[in-house]
Amino acid sequence: MVFKKQATILKSYENMTSDRLMPPRDPVTGHMKPSNQALDEDGICLPGARIREKDILINKFQPKNTKDSVMNPENMPDSQYAYSAVKHKGADHHDTFVDKVAITTNQQNETICKVLIRSTRRPELGDKFSSRHGQKGVVGIIVNQEDMPFTDLGICPDIIMNPHGFPSRMTVGKMIELLAGKSGVLHGKHGYGTIFGGTPVGQCSEMLIEKGFSYSGKDYVTSGITGEPISAYIFFGPIYYQKLKHMVMDKMHARARGPRAVLTRQPTEGRSRDGGLRLGEMERDCLIGYGAANLINERLMISSDECTMYVEQDTGLIGWKKKGKTAEEQNLCELKIPYACKLLFQELEAMNIVPRLTLE
Repeated sequence: MVFKKQATILKSYENMTSDRLMPPRDPVTGHMKPSNQALDEDGICLPGARIREKDILINKFQPKNTKDSVMNPENMPDSQYAYSAVKHKGADHHDTFVDKVAITTNQQNETICKVLIRSTRRPELGDKFSSRHGQKGVVGIIVNQEDMPFTDLGICPDIIMNPHGFPSRMTVGKMIELLAGKSGVLHGKHGYGTIFGGTPVGQCSEMLIEKGFSYSGKDYVTSGITGEPISAYIFFGPIYYQKLKHMVMDKMHARARGPRAVLTRQPTEGRSRDGGLRLGEMERDCLIGYGAANLINERLMISSDECTMYVEQDTGLIGWKKKGKTAEEQNLCELKIPYACKLLFQELEAMNIVPRLTLE
């Protein structure tokens, strides 16, 4: 299960106004809005309510005027408030529920609303798992039950790991855990597995032989796909695994068009801000080596921060086109360059350095 907290502060302002929570009513009919099904009458979501992406959790409104004094701040009309609700972020494909709602105060005596959101996750491709020996890895395939290999006792493995991870990483402890765990399960005893001692491997092997298993921990395994025996003995037994917090659902990100930074007009950065995927200097070098000139132009200009500007033909400096005149009449040349480039030129001019563009 994954728990996430979302919180907001209901601030009070100098002019005696304060943020307020509103019930989710339609202003015309006065009925509950269908899109705000998780909200309760007090403007906060109900514990136990099922929520989807972009559902409102806390229906908060801020006063538009927080500086000038207001005649009676308690009875301000709705039109004087700006909408600033807390919405559920996250693209959980599984059901997501409100687990708990808490209302508390901080040192400044401001009210804080906190919502704890719970979602149950099942393993999917790309989720990260690890044994207790640092043998971490991601799920590469999830196989139907009938296609899993099985031993002659009818036991199927939960996780199949590639043995090539052992020689270079030298995680012998994991192999000993398998032997000690397997012998312990068969005899109903605990293995001892600290760095200061530990059940000797020889003792584990003897315990396995007593119960009719191979001393090495390997088993005869039948393929679930062909129904034939697998032509090698498989190292097979219980190992403790844990699911790590790096899950594909929390990292998956893509973008077509979206928000841009104000200063450079380039796409924003990061998954949380719905950012673009950066084509960096090294990727650019690959495209240059490949000779894909139009692709470079597209990624670095068209889908980033292309802008149109005018250059004076005699001075080579940035010019301004006057209304009602063509560029030719003003002796201007129209260029398409990255906005960041134009910004650099103007920052240089502000420092008394003259960047001149040589035009052909």
